[in-house]
Amino acid sequence: MIYFKFPFDEKLYSTDENSSENHINFYSFDGLRQVDCSGKIVEINQDNFDKITISSNDLKEDNNKFTPETKDEYLNNLNEVIEVIKDNQLPKLVYSRRKIFTDFNQIALKESFKNLCSAYPNAFSYILINGENSWMGAFSEVLGKFNKQTHIFETMSLAGTLPVSESWSEKEIEEQKPVSSYIRDILKKYSETLDESETYDHISGNIKHLRTDFKIKIQPEDLDTLIQELHPTPAVCGIPKDFCKENIQKLEKYPRELYAGYIKIETEESIQYFVNLRCSKLYKNAVHLFVGGGITAQSNPEKEWIETELKSEAVLKNLVVS
Repeated sequence: MIYFKFPFDEKLYSTDENSSENHINFYSFDGLRQVDCSGKIVEINQDNFDKITISSNDLKEDNNKFTPETKDEYLNNLNEVIEVIKDNQLPKLVYSRRKIFTDFNQIALKESFKNLCSAYPNAFSYILINGENSWMGAFSEVLGKFNKQTHIFETMSLAGTLPVSESWSEKEIEEQKPVSSYIRDILKKYSETLDESETYDHISGNIKHLRTDFKIKIQPEDLDTLIQELHPTPAVCGIPKDFCKENIQKLEKYPRELYAGYIKIETEESIQYFVNLRCSKLYKNAVHLFVGGGITAQSNPEKEWIETELKSEAVLKNLVVS
């Protein structure tokens, strides 16, 4: 069962599970796992959605015995990450953590999802109830959007995070630049003509990011290769990609699973790919919140901790529990 909304679109969609078609796929960060949502994509009107029951009884119990990092452990690990960055002269490495919320008896899943949609109208919002793979999230990061008629491919460089009220510092500006360079260099392999926007503020609830948009025309047969080259982007991994990916799996104390992977959604007009950030894994007795940040040689571990706390609020503050 999946319900979702596209960015800047009030319409709600699901899948017709009587159909054998498959238009929605979740891919893990490491590319080794895929979760498919079978059925044709259908629009759900609000009245019908209000009558639907999304029961937390369909969720699995959390029996992972996973212990999240304490603040002190996170700060110590981040100092280790910064040493790796300095020793290898990396522009950026993304380090994440898993936060666990258990202070409830029951989650009102439908109401929590509705809150998420209202709080983030410019985000891709979804709730997936699929036994062991039940997730919910809302995020604005687009890995790619391909128009089947015009063959125009669009993507974005989104990096640097601050509370909305604060001004950008050199750290955030320098964090975003290599993300844009990485995307620009890949796209130029596929087209000599590349449209690139100015860098501007992208507001997402209580935080903001720096964003640059890119647009090119590609051959349809190049789409899958291009997506594989782009993922994982520096926004969720680091630069250089393969080295950072390998070190993330050594340094982080947990598997990312679907966090920082991507969701592919194919309609008649387009194929869209969304990076699965600001998300949580749902259990009957726990919610696992996944949060991370781009770390550079200039990073301040205390500030990075505060940033991950802010990011965890994206889902946490919208949960309806009893």
